[in-house]
Amino acid sequence: MVTDMRKRAVNGKKWPHVVIIGGGFGGLYAARELARAPVRVTVIDRKNHHLFQPLLYQVATAGLNAGDIAYPIRSVLRRQKNAQVFLAEACAVNLEERRIILDSGEISYDFLIIATGATHSYFGNEQWAKLAPGLKSIEDALIIRRRVLLAYEAAEREIDPEAQREWLTFVIVGGGPTGVELAGALAEIGRHTLARDFRAVDPTLARVILIEGVDNVLPTYVPELRKKARAQLEGLGVEVRTGQLVTAIDEGGVSLGSERIAARTILWAAGVRASSLAKSLGVPLDRAGRVEVTEDLSLPGYPEVFVIGDLAAARSGDKPVPGVAQAAMQGGEHAARSIIADLEERPRRPFRYRDKGSLATVGRKKAVADLGHIKLSGFFAWIVWWLIHIMFLIGFKNRVLVLFQWAWSWLTFQRGARLITGSYGELPQIEEADQPALLPPHLTTTRVEAERPNVSG
Repeated sequence: MVTDMRKRAVNGKKWPHVVIIGGGFGGLYAARELARAPVRVTVIDRKNHHLFQPLLYQVATAGLNAGDIAYPIRSVLRRQKNAQVFLAEACAVNLEERRIILDSGEISYDFLIIATGATHSYFGNEQWAKLAPGLKSIEDALIIRRRVLLAYEAAEREIDPEAQREWLTFVIVGGGPTGVELAGALAEIGRHTLARDFRAVDPTLARVILIEGVDNVLPTYVPELRKKARAQLEGLGVEVRTGQLVTAIDEGGVSLGSERIAARTILWAAGVRASSLAKSLGVPLDRAGRVEVTEDLSLPGYPEVFVIGDLAAARSGDKPVPGVAQAAMQGGEHAARSIIADLEERPRRPFRYRDKGSLATVGRKKAVADLGHIKLSGFFAWIVWWLIHIMFLIGFKNRVLVLFQWAWSWLTFQRGARLITGSYGELPQIEEADQPALLPPHLTTTRVEAERPNVSG
């Protein structure tokens, strides 16, 4: 059947048109699976790059540059002759007419794969978004990096000890993998990376607080690994507060019921909601705004439309499919194979998710890994986490750059992406303290003299 279709297709326009919305893991894996199929593939994304989200926290904490974990979508698909890429934002989908309304036109489809992912959820408190940025994009990561580095700069200018403490207090809301990774990295920045860079403040005294609403960090992991992850965080100096909910956020801190924590830098890692495109479909959604799909990941009543990844409320057998990268990859491949089955007039198969394990890094030589029957923590889990993330990075150049950056950080404790971009905003006024010396306890006069270069003779 496929061979006959290829013969009948004098040009690509006669092939069925498959539109993929989203150039993340799910969208790209679907596109690649269709490379040899007799179809036209159009990938639409509002960004021109694929983002390796599992390493986004490294950009937010100055460990990597944005270009190390992003790769142009056109370059990913440059050798796939049946694929085209459009830079556009999908605003709505007309299921009856099989049309997608874009921010700059419209496009029709024969098959549609929606893989637009998820965004931050503030649980009805959208006013918190500007005060506590989340981490889903490069723009988010750069905002967080800027706020973190500026906090140390502001503390250096302050002469009020209380204000200094507020600038050096970092609160992360949400104890899932993103929150744990951010907390561990922020603790290491103060303890190691910036420890000797300031004179009026001691970065090693920075306070990092991780707040989780349930009783454990990493709540989807087995109890054994939850405990080890918490112990590793506390070993880095992170204050882990579980079983507590944030009730208010303002520019000066957070409230946990009647308790107030003064902090100038608050980061959000507590929840996600499906992208707004789901609402335009006019189909049933779950409480998180995800689309309820059939067993083959298609829309009920619209078998030509597939929803995958974080946007789908999918089940594998009797278990819900988690919103993780490996589920998006498998979902993309499954949707593409279902399309090929339709073209070959074969029955579709139900989607079966294969859990290949879960990993979360806590810090340098610290991580937890749930690989099914194998549970790891500490250094060996960190090595596994490191190798797997390098393997899944798209682009040879990216792998080499990240490998070099991590090797350098390992040897020197330094973070090479400590750039503050954009305007500085409102920093405290520079005032000379009454005391002439600005040396905190971690920089004694003897040590400074010893480090001063010898310029005599």
